[in-house]
Amino acid sequence: MHPARLWKPLSEHRVQCRLCSHYCVIADAERGRCGVRMVKDDALHTLVYDQVAAIHLDPVEKKPLFHFYPGHMTFSLGTMGCNLACSFCQNYSLSQPPREGGGIQGQRITPQQLVDAAKANGARSISYTYSEPTVFFELMEETARLAHQAGLFNIIVSNGFMSPECLDALAPHIDAANIDLKAFTEAFYHDICQARLAPVLENLKTIRRLGWWLEVTTLLIPSANDSAEELQAMAAFIRDELGPQTPWHLSRFHPTWRMTDRGPTPLATLERAWGIGGQAGLQFVYVGNVPGHNGNNTYCQSCGQPLIQRQGFQIVAQKTTCPGCGTEPAGRWLEKS
Repeated sequence: MHPARLWKPLSEHRVQCRLCSHYCVIADAERGRCGVRMVKDDALHTLVYDQVAAIHLDPVEKKPLFHFYPGHMTFSLGTMGCNLACSFCQNYSLSQPPREGGGIQGQRITPQQLVDAAKANGARSISYTYSEPTVFFELMEETARLAHQAGLFNIIVSNGFMSPECLDALAPHIDAANIDLKAFTEAFYHDICQARLAPVLENLKTIRRLGWWLEVTTLLIPSANDSAEELQAMAAFIRDELGPQTPWHLSRFHPTWRMTDRGPTPLATLERAWGIGGQAGLQFVYVGNVPGHNGNNTYCQSCGQPLIQRQGFQIVAQKTTCPGCGTEPAGRWLEKS
């Protein structure tokens, strides 16, 4: 156990966790909804501060981030646990066991060791990902602070359900975020994720104000969040509240965990959503989980010429200034080309 942050004591041996938008009230010897924060002796503790369950060196495009120093490698890490219970979770073996009373597994490693490993492996950034980084906030915050001191960028890949207090604490340490906008109805978030939409929308707007580089991902699930009306509403929100240059990744669903009652997202659905994003005025809309599709590439928002061509997560050609009209796409670039 490690002392947790972002909580307040209540009466009768209870505390309120202030880390995410569930604001769990937790009694002594019990855990919050994430399964990795526990009260002991009237104080809140994290069970995953030194229990890293997944570490990999990934292309930054895998997060996915297509406009944040494309082509660099990011040192990715995550612990067990999540504050949502999405029935379609792609990483359920990592995220869900603590929520259901299972054990917490991981490798004991310190924030300084994580930063040292990132540097040793030639990473340009550290990504907090795989499960839900909000629930390993204490590990993430300390690692991110040390990473900045070592000249590394910090990336968060999140469901966006953190509290405003959590965002405030992370504000100086994070450089880029990919946030899941899982749907655009409260019913979807309530019934399928056991969460709420409204805090995610507010947090997306806050992240934009904080100045982090922001990209948004939506996993398109057949007959769940893929209607034209819902996609149009999502695209309008991104355009009006986050800006038309905010990249929107539309990813293909594959049946898994507790949602195996339908097949993968048809390509036609992905292409229809891709078109809806463009028609709404979004300048960078991407088709995900379909390697080789033209929707993986970045095109000039002014004249339509291809700028960055991708094969899977690999860049095969890159221009960060349009050779046709001289326009520079929105994003963060290591160098102009």
